[in-house]
Order: sequence, then structure tokens, then C-alpha cells
Amino acid sequence: MEVIVAKTAGFCFGVKRAVDQVYKQIQEGRGPIYTYGPIIHNEEVVRELAGHGVRIINGEQELSDLSEGTVIIRSHGVPKRVYCIMEEKHLNVVDATCPFVKKIHRIVYEHSKNGADVLIIGNEGHPEVEGIKGWCCGKVTVLGTEEEARKFRHDGGKPLCIVSQTTFNYKKFDKLVEIISEMRYDKVDILNTICSATEERQSEAREIAAKVDSMIVIGGSHSSNTRKLYEICQKECANTYYIQTLRDLDIRLLPSRGCVGITAGASTPNNLIEEVSKQCQI
Repeated sequence: MEVIVAKTAGFCFGVKRAVDQVYKQIQEGRGPIYTYGPIIHNEEVVRELAGHGVRIINGEQELSDLSEGTVIIRSHGVPKRVYCIMEEKHLNVVDATCPFVKKIHRIVYEHSKNGADVLIIGNEGHPEVEGIKGWCCGKVTVLGTEEEARKFRHDGGKPLCIVSQTTFNYKKFDKLVEIISEMRYDKVDILNTICSATEERQSEAREIAAKVDSMIVIGGSHSSNTRKLYEICQKECANTYYIQTLRDLDIRLLPSRGCVGITAGASTPNNLIEEVSKQCQI
């Protein structure tokens, strides 16, 4: 059986940078070490870090209860008020926010400070989106479906700034922007802030899925970008399977001959991708 592994599969720049920062703090003995939320949406990696004593802070109240230690901000970023809490508590802060996410924070802060409403195209409740919302000074709306886009209403007298979650589906972003543009609002600033690596990963996954007999998508159950990869692949290949670990792989579902494609979300370690690839070739 032929196996095609996507070249873009695995850790993206921002995730690798965040994970490396955690290991650096471990090596330097900067304990106690905390991450604000799971450092990435991958249970295996989080479990391994826990074995090194890295603990997770689940929200602002737990953060406020700390009196010492190093807090690492994950690649998703956090609201502005979280920085204020850490400063008030005099905690050692390691900011591993992805630079592409930081850029969105600056965009929405400047636009909203100058009187614009902000529209975030993304998934409500996702930590990256919550972080972006936390840098808006005024009205902010989040939408992620065509139905929500058609229901969206804006005060035409105010400027509107439109940004996207970095891992959002590129084609879906274009469609939602098209729907909103049909409302012909004045003073609309549309900024496609989807990470270029995300766009490349989605395009490659789509191309591979269109020519294989089965497609495997690897990633954590809470990974938004992996879920979007799965949705993209499923449209091109009916036999698409979403797995988190090698244990989830049922070889019996794959064809004994033909071609299998493999892609993975931005929070999936390369060693897991290699293990799945080897298993498919046995």
C-alpha cells in the first residue's frame, strides 16, 4: 500500500516555539512552572509535560491565586486583562503567543480604540478567539457560519474591522466575507489574518485527499485546526478517519491495496505522524 504523508503535517512554527519555551524553562529549573491553559491541543504532549511537573492554570481565578512561579502563555494568546493580573502578582511571564496572533491583537486594539466595531470570523469559545476579543475596546462579534453571517447586522455609521482566527478554513472565510460584503457597509476594513501555514496545510490536505483511497487526519480532540482539516478531507475522500493516537488507528478500515494519505494538525508531534505512517505500511 502506498502512503502519502503531507509535507506540512505536524507542529507549526507557533506551536513548536511554545513547546520549546516550556522545555527551556524545565531545563533551567524555573519552577514552579505553569501554562495558561494546555500549551497545545494534544493530550500526549500535555501528559508528558505534566510528568516534568508543569501544571495547567484553568482560568483567571486560578491565576489570581498564584503567589509565585513562571507562567507560560501558549501560542493562542490571552486577553489583555490576563497580562494585567500577572503583572499585579509579580509572576515571571514567558510570552509564547504566536507572532501571527499577536499581530491580530494589535490590529483589533488599534481599530477598536479608534472607534471601529470588530468582527472576528472564527469559532466562539476557542482560546485564540477569546484572546482576540480581550484586546477589543468596543463592540466585538464572533461568527463562523453562513447562517450567522446572513444574520449579522452592523451600525453603518461606524467603521467595521473584520479579522479571522488564524486557523480558520480559508475557503469558508472568503464565503463569509462575500456574504457580509453584499450588505454594502461603508468603511469596512477586511483583513485576512489566516496564517499562511494554515492555508498551505489545508490546500495540501485537500489535494492529497482528492487522489487517495483513504485519508487519515491526526490531531487532538480539542484541536480546531485539525477538525477543519478533517472536514476538508472528508469532502474529498469519503473514507477519512480522525485519530488522536496510534491506538485509535484501525488498520482493518484501510484498503489492503491502493493509496492512503496522512495529514496532521498543528499540535501533532512528528514522531506520532511517523508511527502512524509506519503502521500503515506493515
